[in-house]
Amino acid sequence: MLKNRLIPCIIIKGDLVVQSFFFKKYLPIGNAKTAIEFFVDWDVDEIVLLDIDASKERRGPNIDIIKWASKECFVPLTFGGGIKKVKDIDMVLKAGADKICINSYAISNPQFISESSNKFGSQCITVSIDVKVSETGEYEVFTHSSKNSTGKKPDEWARNVEVLGAGEILLNSIDRDGSRKGYDIELLNMVSKAVNIPVIACGGVGKVEHLSEGIL
Repeated sequence: MLKNRLIPCIIIKGDLVVQSFFFKKYLPIGNAKTAIEFFVDWDVDEIVLLDIDASKERRGPNIDIIKWASKECFVPLTFGGGIKKVKDIDMVLKAGADKICINSYAISNPQFISESSNKFGSQCITVSIDVKVSETGEYEVFTHSSKNSTGKKPDEWARNVEVLGAGEILLNSIDRDGSRKGYDIELLNMVSKAVNIPVIACGGVGKVEHLSEGIL
């Protein structure tokens, strides 16, 4: 059984690290170098680095920042942003990342999960799932910074992602993002019970106690 891991998620827009609030507002808080140095000193287990502008700007992964981050980061590094081809994954891994993370492209092209997993191994493939409560009052998967509704239920999509070959899931609660109110435990339970692969909880942490709540 895998141990519980402490994994900070660093969100970058351009060259800046930002604090996200409900996937709608972004507060600049520094640069990637400072953030990575801070978290490495904090003795975290892994780091996730997400370039949230890559897909919107229709560009590929930021290889330069991956190369820099991998040299400064002494723990496993996952990178997401602009990955749409097997070649992109190859470039990201060769630049120094240990894993890749895909989100909206996995929705539009699910077979990319299988293709990537078969090529690089499931341990390299993390699928990010963004979830919020829809107008019907039920959990639903959204893409493109919570703008696009998919009609998918998070537990069903998570099971599909696992079958397709993903090695882990990054579960984002849009409603808790930046709130500091703690994880959405109901959502976390729903998805964790639906799959046998690791689930990384993201969204809502405001104090240390929230981390233990998510694990328990």
